[in-house]
Amino acid sequence: MLGYKRIVIAQNERGLHLYDRRLAAILEPGIYRWLDPLNRHEVQRYDLTVAEFDHPWLDVLLKADAGLIERHFQVIETGDRQVGLIHKNGRLDGVLPPATRRVYWRGPVEVRVELIDIATDYALSRAHAALLARPSAVLAKSLSGYIQVAEIEDNHVGLLLVDGELARTLPPGLHAFWRFNRAVKVESVDLRLQTLEVSGQEILTKDKVSLRVNLSAVYRIADPVKARAELGNVGDYLYRTLQFGLRQTIGTRTLDVLLGDKDELDRAVWDYAVEKVRPHGLELETVGLKDVILPGEMKDILNQVVQAEKVAQANVIRRREETAATRSLLNTAKLMEENPLLLRLKELEALEKVVDKVERLTVFGGLDGVLRDTVRIELPAH
Repeated sequence: MLGYKRIVIAQNERGLHLYDRRLAAILEPGIYRWLDPLNRHEVQRYDLTVAEFDHPWLDVLLKADAGLIERHFQVIETGDRQVGLIHKNGRLDGVLPPATRRVYWRGPVEVRVELIDIATDYALSRAHAALLARPSAVLAKSLSGYIQVAEIEDNHVGLLLVDGELARTLPPGLHAFWRFNRAVKVESVDLRLQTLEVSGQEILTKDKVSLRVNLSAVYRIADPVKARAELGNVGDYLYRTLQFGLRQTIGTRTLDVLLGDKDELDRAVWDYAVEKVRPHGLELETVGLKDVILPGEMKDILNQVVQAEKVAQANVIRRREETAATRSLLNTAKLMEENPLLLRLKELEALEKVVDKVERLTVFGGLDGVLRDTVRIELPAH
């Protein structure tokens, strides 16, 4: 009919009825007609499956009719130090930042907002961290930049920094923190044993011999808070300390001493370094010299020295054996001189050896001739 306006509000809709651009009513499902020749009625439809309500005149509409707004809308506001967890139909759907207002339709989508005070405790609970640290793809879009997540592995410790200041240490596990109104950073520190190589050190011994030394050390961070507070770089500091200890130890010893007791050199470097690093939260477990490299000409000299020592040792052994053999012969001679029967046995032994060497032996005078003329040992006269 001319001049009439007909509006249909579906079951899943609500209508914002404006008369002369002022809120007149909120229309529920049904059919509405107005005589409106001057086009003074306006209806804006909203789908209730989208729970959020947004309007350019939101502030004005919320103050138009408190009873009307309370019946159709749920208004949620967070304080400057509050965060809201938005649940829709019992499932976590998003996060409401601090100092934020959000308006939801009262309808098929049940909306519940859990307010959390982050003024002092900005860490998420274990249950919330499990949900928000690894969110679904849909939820992740609403969390961008809101949460700092840190996963500390076993045998590690986390250092929580808030606005550049160390707040506390974190045990192994999953941790999450709200980033609103603060800068949050987490550093992970490995508490396991670690190795450090100090290689290619050119050092002069006390007797001015140039050596190239490679050193290996095993250490761990015993106090991560102290180590971070006092050392800019743990590895660099330990490297320099071992380097200085190595130079001091080798520079006060001669080459013969260094090559003679390598374990003593390890202990000396360890003693020097451990007193330097322990006050800074580091524990030095072991220090070991891997290689001691000599210049080419020094190698030749040492080889000649070793060769001469081995030759001298061989001569001493040879002389010792000759002396022992001569002493044995002398003892045997004395026994034969004092015992004629032993002398006779020695003659028979010599005869046996002679018989083994010849194919034929002609004997004259019987056995006595053999024993008397073939093998004869003359004893010296007394």
